[in-house]
Amino acid sequence: MTRDCAPPAPAPGAPLSGSVLAEAVVVFVMVLSIHAAVWDRYSWCAVALAVQAFYVQYKWDRLLQQGSAVFQFRMSANSGLLPASMVMPLLGLVMKERCQAAGNPYFERFGIVVATTGMAVALFSSVLALGITRPVPTNTCVISGLAGGIIIYIMKHSLSVGEVIEVLEVLLIFVYLNMILLYLLPRCFTPGEALLVLGGISFVLNQLIKRSLTVVESQGDPVDFFLLVVVVGMVLMGIFFSTLFVFMDSGTWASSIFFHLMTCVLGLGVVLPWLHRLIRRNPLHWLLQFIFQTDTRIYLLVYWSLLATLACLVVLYQNAKRSSESKKHQAPTITRKYFHFIVVATYIPGIIFDRPLLYVAATVCLAVFVFLEYVRYFRIKPLGHTLRSLLSLFLDERDSGPLILTHIYLLLGMSLPIWLVPRPCTQKGSLGGARALVPYAGVLAVGVGDTVASVFGSTMGEIRWPGTKKTFEGTMTSIFAQIISVALILIFDSGVDLNYSYAWILGSISTVSLLEAYTTQIDNLLLPLYLLILLMA
Repeated sequence: MTRDCAPPAPAPGAPLSGSVLAEAVVVFVMVLSIHAAVWDRYSWCAVALAVQAFYVQYKWDRLLQQGSAVFQFRMSANSGLLPASMVMPLLGLVMKERCQAAGNPYFERFGIVVATTGMAVALFSSVLALGITRPVPTNTCVISGLAGGIIIYIMKHSLSVGEVIEVLEVLLIFVYLNMILLYLLPRCFTPGEALLVLGGISFVLNQLIKRSLTVVESQGDPVDFFLLVVVVGMVLMGIFFSTLFVFMDSGTWASSIFFHLMTCVLGLGVVLPWLHRLIRRNPLHWLLQFIFQTDTRIYLLVYWSLLATLACLVVLYQNAKRSSESKKHQAPTITRKYFHFIVVATYIPGIIFDRPLLYVAATVCLAVFVFLEYVRYFRIKPLGHTLRSLLSLFLDERDSGPLILTHIYLLLGMSLPIWLVPRPCTQKGSLGGARALVPYAGVLAVGVGDTVASVFGSTMGEIRWPGTKKTFEGTMTSIFAQIISVALILIFDSGVDLNYSYAWILGSISTVSLLEAYTTQIDNLLLPLYLLILLMA
């Protein structure tokens, strides 16, 4: 969610707008910061990738303005290829560095695979953009060829045969998901958002297949397998029903009953047996035992249930307010930020008292949100039309496609810092200093920073950043609020010890806040990932 609509992308042939150029500068600052912190051959590859992504993004922007793109992408935003291309490579680099410091060779190699996979997917997207551009941009092709040659050379001399095959498998899955989901869901993503979301799903799907084929009794944590199976299960369920309802009307009672029956069949007949094979125990028994293992978990679940009830009451109240007004009523930005405060109140106690429970609870919430979106999108009775009416009040310009994804992006932005950090690398104390704030990256960037920026920027902001409708006051207030939040975290979470790394924390928060001011991508998803990367470096 943002404070205002983003300005349109530049017209064909026009120079880069100030906002696009400023966004690129902020991303380059973060890439160079990670490069300085890691400083190895992979970080040089990340710098080369950023340079070529900057040039290719300009070509994508022109394609979108000309209407020449193969798929229908989300309008009122630039292509976002540069910031999206760098997330997976930078995440893999810092993961490799931290797991190497923790003496965990398995996750160190895993970080290398994440980085090289992200580079391969980004290069493929760049080649796709250049291949459909007319006339073919010669200079950009030369730069992309040089960057691709450097990356392929490093991959050849760094990866084993099995790791190369793994990277190619993810790339193949990514290609198929692009063709399927971008066709089924027009105007839901920008090219950068599609790269980020579909690249992540492709990697998760490949990891689940790999682990399913090589599973042994002592391999992995059931909590990790639970996340993999839920994400892949919900994606496959969506593809299945989207294909099915091409041939039948999804809004009838017969189709709705069939939808619920098939959901039960897929859940009980595919997802649960798949999870049982991975964790080698009954999934339902494991989940119940995990949830009720301690009294603290019971108290947290009761508290979270009260917050969920409060969120539902806010939705009902706002819709009742709309129905009582004669003119069309749309929830203002401040009203939508109520949910950010509720989510902050949800995540902070979970991070402090029981992160594994928060990990599982966020996974369950993701499954529920995606399932309810299927019900709304397919108009499944009896809740489909009701959900359409209730959620339409909270739409913004970024929900221009058939799906409503804002609330799902908010959940992902808060949860990804919890899900992505390898716990075996944190158990040996490798997350000291600024890295101790990594689990709070979503809370700081989205729950506090984006919320405060939106509220103060829309109510008191007067000085606008060049080329945008975002305000200087909103950004400065956002930085200040995040610093205050870090101080409160130090007071209430005894496990956080910053070790005088205050300058890096302040620089990371400030840089991500500047990215929020200039980006036209989904900030609920992008900002926590970049803050996670910077803090983890």
